[in-house]
Amino acid sequence: MVAKISHGASLYGALHYNHEKVERGTAEILSGNRMISDRPGLPGEDMRLALLSFENYLLANRNTEKPVLHIALSPAPEDKLTDEQLAELAQNYMQKMGYGDQPYIVYVHEDISRRHIHIVSTCVNEKGEKIDDAYEWNRSMKACRELERKFGLKQVEDKRK
Repeated sequence: MVAKISHGASLYGALHYNHEKVERGTAEILSGNRMISDRPGLPGEDMRLALLSFENYLLANRNTEKPVLHIALSPAPEDKLTDEQLAELAQNYMQKMGYGDQPYIVYVHEDISRRHIHIVSTCVNEKGEKIDDAYEWNRSMKACRELERKFGLKQVEDKRK
């Protein structure tokens, strides 16, 4: 599994990118955490509600230049996971990365040959503190290898060895 982590300044941009794909039918909202919703058990499709879910976190810290987190998790093309497994994969990944208590929304994308997920969240906790991202790449690689084993996914070779 490959993880691509981006930090940005525009929550609207990250949500719009994913919601636009939902509107085109090439993605859908899969799950979420601490999201305001008009759909029981799922984050709402209304982007306004998604923006509101993050508002207090972003207002609590205006000093962080790039408080928005956008993660793409891409299992190998031969790995076939159900929506429930992808939602659990996202939850486990966010927990391992230290973002498990954050509001986040998970989208499954089917706009290319393999299904993959995008997660939008924030790097600022509810107290207004920036969540530590030191060694984030190393932690992400470790989390991906652990989740590959847990979910029986194709193991990616560590090219550093």
